[in-house]
Amino acid sequence: MDSTSTPLMWRFMLALSRVVVFPLARLRVSGDIPADLRTGPLILAANHVSPFDPVVMTAACHKAGIAPRILATGGLFDAPIAGAAMRAAGHIRVDRNTTRVADALPAAAQALADGALVLVYPEGRIGLDPWMWPERGKTGVARMAAAAHAPVLPVAQWGAHAVLPYDTPKHMLRSVLRAMLRRPIVHVRFGTPVDLSAVTGTPGAQAMQATRLIMDGIHDTLIPLRPGELETPRFVDRTRAHDVSRVRPRRPTPPQPPTVDDRAPEPAAHPRRAIFRRRAGTHANQP
Repeated sequence: MDSTSTPLMWRFMLALSRVVVFPLARLRVSGDIPADLRTGPLILAANHVSPFDPVVMTAACHKAGIAPRILATGGLFDAPIAGAAMRAAGHIRVDRNTTRVADALPAAAQALADGALVLVYPEGRIGLDPWMWPERGKTGVARMAAAAHAPVLPVAQWGAHAVLPYDTPKHMLRSVLRAMLRRPIVHVRFGTPVDLSAVTGTPGAQAMQATRLIMDGIHDTLIPLRPGELETPRFVDRTRAHDVSRVRPRRPTPPQPPTVDDRAPEPAAHPRRAIFRRRAGTHANQP
């Protein structure tokens, strides 16, 4: 992190995020950012699972030694205190669902041209995929990468939904107290830069192809963070709605090597249930 070019307010917010996360969750950061990309330009494309994500990502970036500028919803900039902090930190406003939404693209492209790292959520919202995998992304990230000739590095995060659920700020005090009691593990993993060299066709077709590749990269980076949860999340956020209209086609999940995880092991199956499953599998395989 270049402290000479990072605004003082953003350096303060980066350090503060570690203090905020510590009593609520156990942060685990894995993966790495190549040394030649740390000085920018670079786009960090992350999945979005919880209102707590921005705080977790800020803490993870501080731990990784980077200070990206964040594309954030315009509502944050309109808040009296948060808005002033976001502007002083140099973040980029995105006015979703308005005629000004396109203004974010040239602002982000200019930041990248100046050598910045930019963090963006390609889904454009907290994902509503029923299985909590990344949704189909918006093409803005791909167009941003093309305009600035910037590489894209996928970032996966998992577990923040166990800290603050989808309907936050409703019942926020209860959620915070529960998180302080349990301190769930929250993972952030920096993946491998996405290869966009093979995209072809018109600018629109290239943006769509690149978006699919970027979302595939986030998906693949997320897989190691949720072993045993590839189908159904271990923690189910019941306040979160489901929307299948943006569900991405499922790719075959490659077999994962055994991983050492400090989460509590799942309880062993009851013997009678295990016997029933074996019998059911035997019958299912019969002609």
